[in-house]
Amino acid sequence: MTAAPGRVGWPTPEQVLLLQSVRTDPCVSLLATTRPAPRMTEADAATLRRLAAGAATRLAGHGRAGAELADALAETVAGARAGPTGHGIAVFVNPAVREVVRLPVPVADRVVVDPTFATRDLVRALHRTPRHLVLLLSEREARLLEGVAEDLRPPPRSPFPVLAEGTGRDAFLRRIDESLGTHLRLHPAPLVLVGAERTLARFRRVSRNLGRLAGTVTGGLTRAPLPDLVPRIREVLDAYLLSRQDEALALLDRRRSRHAVVDGIEAVWLAARRERPEMLAVEEGYVFPARLSPDGDFVTPADDVDHPDVVDDLVDEVIEVVLLRGGWVALVTDGALADHGRVALTVR
Repeated sequence: MTAAPGRVGWPTPEQVLLLQSVRTDPCVSLLATTRPAPRMTEADAATLRRLAAGAATRLAGHGRAGAELADALAETVAGARAGPTGHGIAVFVNPAVREVVRLPVPVADRVVVDPTFATRDLVRALHRTPRHLVLLLSEREARLLEGVAEDLRPPPRSPFPVLAEGTGRDAFLRRIDESLGTHLRLHPAPLVLVGAERTLARFRRVSRNLGRLAGTVTGGLTRAPLPDLVPRIREVLDAYLLSRQDEALALLDRRRSRHAVVDGIEAVWLAARRERPEMLAVEEGYVFPARLSPDGDFVTPADDVDHPDVVDDLVDEVIEVVLLRGGWVALVTDGALADHGRVALTVR
């Protein structure tokens, strides 16, 4: 998983799962908000250097291994300065890992030194900017694009573009739908349709592959520059994600009537490890530094985050446990779970 210095990419689900699987003490995570640019600005570089210096101070208690890790961190940060930036950046370093991830969402600037990497913001980025497909439909052609964060480009392998080639309108739409179905079976993702309102209405009548339709963008935009499409598609995805939040809150209500909901970080932590987690709902801004009992089951709040016995953010740990045990995570807006301790878990 070692990344070449300066190589910066958007987070992927596979990358997040790999980072979550690492269990090595210490693991260093640096997270910082940045300004989108083709190369990191000097102000953002200074922030990253300051965070790295704070991490080096915390690593001093780890002897020679800590000193070597601090050097590796400084080298990785120096390499990241040459790369592009989004709205945030994450740097992950331990004896075997050198990973730099560009984030499409801003984050709270912080240093985390724990036995695991702090991947909560990566999960949030995947939730807020999921990989999605965009089908551009006109009377004579259909093109498929893949969106990752703020990038929009044709997928490397797909049956598209599909051309009318003299066939009838309905036959053309069916061929498009067959090609779309083939791609979705291999690469399932939320779908956005772009095209004239009449064309999209006809396609929706014949399509059998709209189970994850996020929404539509109507108008003469099938040949618009891709940067012009991104904000319109973002609006559709934001509305789609808001509906997913409503679904998560509705699931909490249904499971509560069956006494299958646990509220509050202390109870959720225990249940995530001992029960069969189904869905974790957590407010995006909720952070909970804590100490764990010797058996790992019980939680005590902590305010001395720099102490080596303190887990910097137990919410991040809960997210990892739920995902690794087959559950799913819904990040909801702050205040949505105010009556439930800001975090709730449904169990199977």
